[in-house]
Amino acid sequence: MTHQILHATKTRRARDPKIVISEDELTHIEALAAGAMQHNPALAERLLNEIGRARIAKSKKMPANVVTIGSAVTYRDETTGQEKAVTLVYPENADISRQQVSIMTPIGVALLGLSEGAGFYWDTRKDQRRQLTVIRVEQPHAKGAIGS
Repeated sequence: MTHQILHATKTRRARDPKIVISEDELTHIEALAAGAMQHNPALAERLLNEIGRARIAKSKKMPANVVTIGSAVTYRDETTGQEKAVTLVYPENADISRQQVSIMTPIGVALLGLSEGAGFYWDTRKDQRRQLTVIRVEQPHAKGAIGS
């Protein structure tokens, strides 16, 4: 039985999509994860795991199709076929009424570092597992926005 669990863990990790995180954002994201350890350890641990498996890139070398802080992301829920567009932001800028999703939410952690076309599993706050696919990523500079 232990062998089966180990195999399932390895298989899931093998299927995790590759992620890239900007070196400029890394320190802030790590600090957010460390700060969340007291009040939301599961989310903090998931974020730290994502950071640990990410390729860290200089901001000038970040691919334009990768989700970073400030990116506008359109993704599709493969269960319902529904598409949703959000902007990934730091917690202090989150505003769900404006579709600005904090990196310190389950979907924020799941989206960080993904590229267009990446499919991933997301566990909702109601413990439902959903498969989502990133359809489009737009960077702030590409939309004419200032800052992130």
